[in-house]
Amino acid sequence: MITSRVMIPTDADVVDWASATPRASRPTSAVDLFARPLVPMATAAGVTLLTLIAISSFRTADLVAALWAANALAVGVWLRSGRGLGYDISFGAIIAFGVLAGQFLGRNHPSTAIMFTIANMVEISLAVVLARRFAPTLNLATVNGAGRFIFCAAAVAPIAGGLIAASGLYLLRGAPFLMSFQTWWFGHALGLAVIAPFVLALDRRAIRALWNPWRGAETLLLFGVLGAMCGSIYFVWDLPLGFVLIPMLILIAARLRVLGVTAALVIVSVSAIFAVRIGAGPWSGVITDMAERAMFTQLAILFGFVPIILVASLLEERDRLSARARAGQVRAEEASASKSRLLANVAHEIKSPVAGIIGIGDLWLSGQLGPVTATQKEMAGMLVKTARQVEALSHDLLDVARAESGAVRVELRPTDVPGVLADVCRATALRPEARSLSLKVDCEGDGLIAIADSQRLTQVIDNLATNAVKYAAAGGEVTFRARRVHDGVRIEVIDRGPGLTPEKLTQLFEPFNRLGLERSAVEGHGIGLALAKRLVELQGGSIGVESVLGQGSTFWIELPAA
Repeated sequence: MITSRVMIPTDADVVDWASATPRASRPTSAVDLFARPLVPMATAAGVTLLTLIAISSFRTADLVAALWAANALAVGVWLRSGRGLGYDISFGAIIAFGVLAGQFLGRNHPSTAIMFTIANMVEISLAVVLARRFAPTLNLATVNGAGRFIFCAAAVAPIAGGLIAASGLYLLRGAPFLMSFQTWWFGHALGLAVIAPFVLALDRRAIRALWNPWRGAETLLLFGVLGAMCGSIYFVWDLPLGFVLIPMLILIAARLRVLGVTAALVIVSVSAIFAVRIGAGPWSGVITDMAERAMFTQLAILFGFVPIILVASLLEERDRLSARARAGQVRAEEASASKSRLLANVAHEIKSPVAGIIGIGDLWLSGQLGPVTATQKEMAGMLVKTARQVEALSHDLLDVARAESGAVRVELRPTDVPGVLADVCRATALRPEARSLSLKVDCEGDGLIAIADSQRLTQVIDNLATNAVKYAAAGGEVTFRARRVHDGVRIEVIDRGPGLTPEKLTQLFEPFNRLGLERSAVEGHGIGLALAKRLVELQGGSIGVESVLGQGSTFWIELPAA
């Protein structure tokens, strides 16, 4: 036998997938960091380069840049590379050196460079602390995780850095505090909201997926169209048509999820801010002040485009839940198949010895094995009765197993419902327990012909009649009724028994559930109604029950009319 195991991804698994380093081997101390210095050194070099690019290309409000990616890179790598006090201090020192080097390479005055380095490091450290505290799983594949990260790292952390930078520029250069602060906050929030999630979402699985020719071609096509749209909107036209990018970004989110949409937002942000810097793009002919144009562009991206990351997170969360549901369905189907095989095997194993017991009991009861006393005759009768109950149970078990495995075949043809009800009513009247009951058949109207398997329909109605007789009060009444409903035929078996509570109604068709009557004098095994439900469904019909406590129950079947 070949078995398969389906692994269900958990939130912890998502964190591990999003990291280039397995959880167990991540650095936790300065010794670990310097034993493998490639990641921190490469990050510091990247921070230096991005700082230099921002200083030389994206400054729009005095010395403040409208798009700042260096902090986002530092936060993303820091969060996914390791943790621990010694590691954090060492990694932070390396990042601070990278920021300071970029400031000096950008030809900032030493006092300004040091002030900007302090502001950036406060912002980076605060973003890391807040993300670890309020979004500890760093799981951007859920709306909750992505929302928490964007709010903590992108919305809150830049406030502290902006206050330090705006205050320093005001004291050192007399720059407008409010303009410096809002440009800093919007620019750094934009970088942290777009680039940090891109760094966190980048993993080997996503890169390997691009090796698929169709996936790679699709990715190139989507980003090619996006690039052409950004070029037209931000460098050719001077109309505010940025909203045209929203459908394209949603399409990228739907196809490429968080990694794709964050990469797309990087392209959009760089294009938009660079267009502002060179005097092109929307509002270039209306707003002459570069800082104001930059602010409008930042607002459009932050509030118009960045929320699409949450759409991608929602889709990834749906994918994961769907995978979990499919895995659960596979396990349930495997368990159901195993149960059906077990039931079938048990039923087959029971039938032969029980048949022997019944034969021996009948011989004993008839005296063919020798003279029997009255007590022995009574015991032989009890033996045969019990054996026949076990035999009936084995047949029911076999039917249940066949029905659940799809082995039951039904032959649907026009079936005379009143005739079936009359046959079942006559058979029910012959049972000893039905002697004190009044049985009647009530057929309303003509043409009560249903599309059904007559043998299986008789089995189902007989099962319902057996239950009605068992639970109907002594001297009560059991009615078999048939009538037309819409384009079908409705069959009802009505008793005047004790009825059922709403709680028991919900459990009625569960296999082996006798609703707490396991120790009562009423015989049964709790599988008859479950089998009846399955047989009715195989005939394209439906079955249900209506009951009022103390007034009786009405079991109904609806089948298509011929």
